[in-house]
Amino acid sequence: MSLIYRPAQASDLETAEALVVSSINDLTERHGFGQMATASLPNFQLFSLRDDPDGLWVAEDDGNILGFAWSWVCGDVWFLAQLFVDPAQQGRGIGNELLKLTLEHSRKLGATHRALITFTFNRVSQGLYIRHGLFPKMPIYFFGVPREQLIDGLPEPPLRVIAIDDTAAHMKRLAEIDTYAVGVAREKHHRYLLNDPTTKGVMLMAGSESVGYAYIGSNGHVGPLAVTPDDLLGDAFTTALNLAANGSSEKISAFLPGNCDSALSVAVRRGMRITFPMLLMASPGYGDWKQYLPRNPGFM
Repeated sequence: MSLIYRPAQASDLETAEALVVSSINDLTERHGFGQMATASLPNFQLFSLRDDPDGLWVAEDDGNILGFAWSWVCGDVWFLAQLFVDPAQQGRGIGNELLKLTLEHSRKLGATHRALITFTFNRVSQGLYIRHGLFPKMPIYFFGVPREQLIDGLPEPPLRVIAIDDTAAHMKRLAEIDTYAVGVAREKHHRYLLNDPTTKGVMLMAGSESVGYAYIGSNGHVGPLAVTPDDLLGDAFTTALNLAANGSSEKISAFLPGNCDSALSVAVRRGMRITFPMLLMASPGYGDWKQYLPRNPGFM
């Protein structure tokens, strides 16, 4: 049976997730980082499939999934969440064909900005993305620290927090913050996070004004996080670290873009260390994240 490319179905997603995990671990092991990925339920993939099925594709040969691509669109921003090919099948042009299909998804919905997050050391993929008009913008570092180490000397949260709810007022304010910080409103993604029982979302308050938001996972991961005032990112990150440290996870982590100076300084002062480096790639004119900390390379 010949290689075919077809839209993904819900029944494909667990197999695709296993392919992604094995591909990531093959890459990170070859570059000396060891195995980094573990399988999880493909909840956000399924959410994206239901929201916009044109964004998910598989490459299949004789019933075996050899590659998987997944992109989502919000407003005029297209984001490539995942593009992975079975390591044993690389060199057949599968990745290039899957990328073409997801880029067609971008064109179909009229997205003017395109972006993705990849491993800094993933040189082959970076060349592929550059050929399709996505260029390196800035590093994004994955930071981590044991919870007990973080708690020692952690200052009081500089900002007040209130729980995010799905009222029209909160959704409107979240849209305003995202539009300022990342250039696009992402209401559907906030609703996804608010319905995730493993994630807590808070508005960050300076006095009576909501100046940003943060999400903290039960696994101790901070993000996404965004602020509107340019000088409050460090305070926002410190506040989110306090919330994470008050949880039960043994480790605390976050993805920090390389131009978020104040958040990077907070991380280093609090004993957090870089676990591995990643890279934001985007079309010209997009990707200046100075008030935004992404959740992960698939969610943004």
